[in-house]
Amino acid sequence: MGKLSVDRLPVEGRTVLVRVDFNVPLEGERVRDDTRIRAALPTIEHLRGRKARVVLVSHLGRPKGKPNPALSLKPVAGRLAELLGAPVAFSTDVIGPGARAVIEATAPGDVVLLENVRFHPEEEKNDPAFAKALADLADLFVSDAFGTVHRAHASTAGVAAHFPQAAAGFLIAAELEFLGKALAATEKPYVAILGGAKVGDKIAVIRSMLDRADRLLIGGAMAYTFLKAQGHQVGKSLLDEPHLGLAGELMAEAKAKGTALLLPSDHLVAAEVSPHAAAEPSGVDIAADRIGLDIGPASVAAYTKALADARLVVWNGPMGMFELPAFREGTFAIARALADSGAVSVVGGGDSVAAVNQAGVAGRISHISTGGGASLEFLEGKTLPGIAVLTDA
Repeated sequence: MGKLSVDRLPVEGRTVLVRVDFNVPLEGERVRDDTRIRAALPTIEHLRGRKARVVLVSHLGRPKGKPNPALSLKPVAGRLAELLGAPVAFSTDVIGPGARAVIEATAPGDVVLLENVRFHPEEEKNDPAFAKALADLADLFVSDAFGTVHRAHASTAGVAAHFPQAAAGFLIAAELEFLGKALAATEKPYVAILGGAKVGDKIAVIRSMLDRADRLLIGGAMAYTFLKAQGHQVGKSLLDEPHLGLAGELMAEAKAKGTALLLPSDHLVAAEVSPHAAAEPSGVDIAADRIGLDIGPASVAAYTKALADARLVVWNGPMGMFELPAFREGTFAIARALADSGAVSVVGGGDSVAAVNQAGVAGRISHISTGGGASLEFLEGKTLPGIAVLTDA
């Protein structure tokens, strides 16, 4: 976890290539949500303040290795300029003389954004020559795109080999600090909350949590697979059929390791998945013609109690289909309980992050992770290629 931080990098008067995550939603020429751009501002402002030339590289969407005007980063350059209150030069070239000319036309403290790096097929192939061409644009490298560090691409991993020092930006440093605490699991009681649809998607992280957490709270559609494995009726609820046997094994592992694995004891159900569906209460067994869409009040009370004395909590995945108004209360109640617990709290995954924002408690969460897939792989204990290549502190 001890990686060189950008604030220890000698950047004055030098050109710094910064891998950012500007994979933001666009509406035509407008950025619909600038959260990821704002997340990179502390690192960008730090470098500007120390008179470094800042060259930003990012991907946007999945252009499949060829230019796609709908996935150009040009609108992002405009929004970044507004947030910085300063011009942002835009290079239509990612590498080569064109990109170099745009960079050389700027002054120390200026910012350049390169076009979508995934317009080049060599990016996702981690092509050594392409990584070298990117590195040739700058003197130093900073990685601040945590959402991409689990991928060994040219701009996330390959490029670092061509610099004497490669540092973590402030965003990645914060991720390593808080996710590192979750992995070390020294704060007790340690509670993990896991939701989402499929057990199969989270096998490795569940196993990792069984070794580290004191309590594991299961919600979302994933819970119906565990309940079915216990012999309960789950009606027409979403099931991860191929992993029913595995769910049983995981519960046996939890028991053997002394980890409390909590499952919902009641639900909110409906006849169909619809924005107009009314929530109906159900006990632990769900009627054959009903679909489980949220945890019920008794489950909320049990989970809230399990969080009350926690010192460290990691949450990934909602408790139900909170996008539907009638089925958001379980997820929102857990978000409030987490905020009220006073624990060091780490929330990751797009739906969980959306939930804490919508519940109005994001300001009381210790750390909101910007990388869904990356944070899960980190919590599984995997080596992330984009972190491994950074210089040790």
